[in-house]
Amino acid sequence: MSHATHSKANEALWELDRAHSLHPWTNFGPFEEKGALVISRGEGCHLWDADGRQYLDAVGGLWCTNIGLGRREMADAIADQAMKLAFSNTFVDMTNDPTARLAGKLAQLAPGDLNRVHFTTGGSTAVDTAVRMVSYYQHARGYPQKTDIVARENSYHGSTYLCQSVGKRNGDRVEEFRYKTDGIHHLSCPNPYRRPAHLSEAQFCDELIAEFEALIARVGAEKIGGFIAEPIQASGGIIIPPEGYLKRMWEVCQKHEILFIADEVVTAFGRLGHWFASLEEFGVQPDIICSAKGLTSGYVPLGAMIFSDRIWKVMAEGGARWFTTGFTYSGHPVACAAGLKNIEIMEREGLLAHASKVGGYFQDRLKQLEALPLVGQVRGRGLMLCVENVADKATKALLADEVGESKRISDACEEMGLMVRPIGHLNVMSPPLVITETQVDFVAEVLEKAIRRVTNDLVREGVRIG
Repeated sequence: MSHATHSKANEALWELDRAHSLHPWTNFGPFEEKGALVISRGEGCHLWDADGRQYLDAVGGLWCTNIGLGRREMADAIADQAMKLAFSNTFVDMTNDPTARLAGKLAQLAPGDLNRVHFTTGGSTAVDTAVRMVSYYQHARGYPQKTDIVARENSYHGSTYLCQSVGKRNGDRVEEFRYKTDGIHHLSCPNPYRRPAHLSEAQFCDELIAEFEALIARVGAEKIGGFIAEPIQASGGIIIPPEGYLKRMWEVCQKHEILFIADEVVTAFGRLGHWFASLEEFGVQPDIICSAKGLTSGYVPLGAMIFSDRIWKVMAEGGARWFTTGFTYSGHPVACAAGLKNIEIMEREGLLAHASKVGGYFQDRLKQLEALPLVGQVRGRGLMLCVENVADKATKALLADEVGESKRISDACEEMGLMVRPIGHLNVMSPPLVITETQVDFVAEVLEKAIRRVTNDLVREGVRIG
């Protein structure tokens, strides 16, 4: 963020934060120099900083402000539940009204026999629990060695120790942290844009499936318990896999009794115009779905791991086992009340259909940016999209990391009242589902101006483009 000047009211907050906060993914040098942008208000798709400047938030918070900010009925539902029952634990054999109702609602919305729900604090803890459930389930069915997990390069599955070990995005792996390596395997990222030049997309897909089958042959199906995949790799760069890839990976899992975990923390609750994207969009019936973010539209933290009756039956067989994991805030009544109200609003306002319609316009409108010299590809689906910046459109070569063109583009956008998210050489967007076509036009126009401005600056600095 580019924010060197502050009012006196903002200055005190900015300095408090700079002196005392360790932000997620803090970049120490820039943070100590520039501090953080202080946001004070939000309504719909817009944010206002502490100095009153307005921004259209095309990032959607962090893929999560699906119904938009500032909804009075959400605030009322949260407040009413806090007065009625602010907390009640859900350990062992206790529940509460909103938790039971939301579990039933998610079972109704989830595909197939995914009728069981374990509530968590967010996406990371949902994935963490799902990965550990693989071992529990396989052990319960008589295969205690079938515990290994298969994931993909350039995936993001959260930031607990286990989740960061399973995920593998270059920007998340730093030498100062340790990561679990035993029992975790990574396959190639299914990125059609970066596939070998001699392969068609269909041939590339064939190779990816063959790679998975070769891994199973090498490690042994008796050792591999689960495969985890985001239907679209979100923070990894909006990677939409080749046609048929996910369904074929699922079929391999079925053949070898490997649980298929769909990490839908981003893609669930309308981002692609569906409650859940796995079956509707990609033809895959997962064994487990991990969700969070759009579940409450970010109003309060909540995650949900939704899993099949079949898994429950195996784990519960005989009645003697204990499922020894969970969180103080699992099934928090205020969070679950927010989840119920969020889903009610989405149903009442037809936000899935709206997201599909405006998502199509969003994709078409921003695809036009591919005409710019700096833009290698615009890709996405529904209301998730990224612009990949390149030094050369023909070779797809990237600019040197130190050029920082994506951050410079996001800074230029911010100056013009738009927020987009820089990730490596990408500018990523996931606006609220309530975004209008007029607001999409604003995003496209500002982003084009920013890219042109940064391109001109780079050329003047002697950076070769094209």
